[in-house]
Amino acid sequence: MSRPVFATIDQQALKHNLAIVRHAAPGTHVWSVVKANAYGHGLARVWESLAQTDGFALLNMEEAILLRDSGWRKPILLLEGFFHASDLQLIDRYRLTTSIHSNWQINALAEAQLSAPVDVYLKVNSGMNRLGFRPEQVRGAFQKLRALPNTGDITLMAHFADAENPDGLIEPLQRIEQAAEGLNLPRSLSNSACTLWHPEAHYDWIRPGIVLYGASPSGDWQDIASTGLKPVMTLSSEIIGVQQLSPGDGVGYGYRYRAQQAQRIGVVACGYADGYPRHAPSGTPVAVDGHLTQVVGAISMDMITVDLTPCPEAGIGSRVELWGEQVKIDQVAKAAGTVGYELMCALAPRVPVKVI
Repeated sequence: MSRPVFATIDQQALKHNLAIVRHAAPGTHVWSVVKANAYGHGLARVWESLAQTDGFALLNMEEAILLRDSGWRKPILLLEGFFHASDLQLIDRYRLTTSIHSNWQINALAEAQLSAPVDVYLKVNSGMNRLGFRPEQVRGAFQKLRALPNTGDITLMAHFADAENPDGLIEPLQRIEQAAEGLNLPRSLSNSACTLWHPEAHYDWIRPGIVLYGASPSGDWQDIASTGLKPVMTLSSEIIGVQQLSPGDGVGYGYRYRAQQAQRIGVVACGYADGYPRHAPSGTPVAVDGHLTQVVGAISMDMITVDLTPCPEAGIGSRVELWGEQVKIDQVAKAAGTVGYELMCALAPRVPVKVI
């Protein structure tokens, strides 16, 4: 390993978080969401740690095939369905479940030559206005699907725009009830936030994502501090240089930070080319040898500078936690004006990954 920056993936934390999810929504089935290469954790690395799930939900056909080729035989759900009619041959071959959110998909399903019916998730537009049929269109879509020999089991599916808000489900659930009137169908509605905070939306299948990886759906770590969820990814590095500043000395590009007094700073082998957020400002939390401190100055492509005042014994080779158990990824993301989801997914390919 030429540079000391690396990410650690904790398989036991994944198993633990799945157990927390099951406890939060007893009596439901669980789709573990592993889209975006398992939120940047590496699908091939982590899927076996989630093998006690009831199914995997993802986007890319390639990821679904990877799971099947790796030995997964239980359900796989394509959250955005298929993108071309020809994809239905792979859905048939690998026995995948597909969402249906558009009439063209229904027409493609009608014309496909399949070996067996395909289970579908009929997507309701709950007001988020991304994918899905509006409530008044759902019955017609259901009737078309039910009439097709290529259609297997049908489940009603929806997503929520504001589930972190205590009142965020009131209007969307009304729209879903309107769509479901007279249709006796199982439902899959709950994302991570609903899984934790809205039991009224649990129904038959929940779809937890970010909570499996130990971060908060609200972007605020304190909101999940009492749940027992554990961070799965830790981004670590070392101090590779130390500078002694005099009052008024600047640090980094643009001198965005200037010392107010004599100060030691450490140079960390990590930067935005490794996936650390470039817009993280001075004051973003970081831990050096177990001591909480902060970033100072601009984030460079390959380096970060941090205040060593709280850890006077730190020097070359001192361990740095950029995010993980001590420094929560949500704290870093919040300081940088983004969300933990993005930081996980942005981990650069050049960062070595250790699985424990």
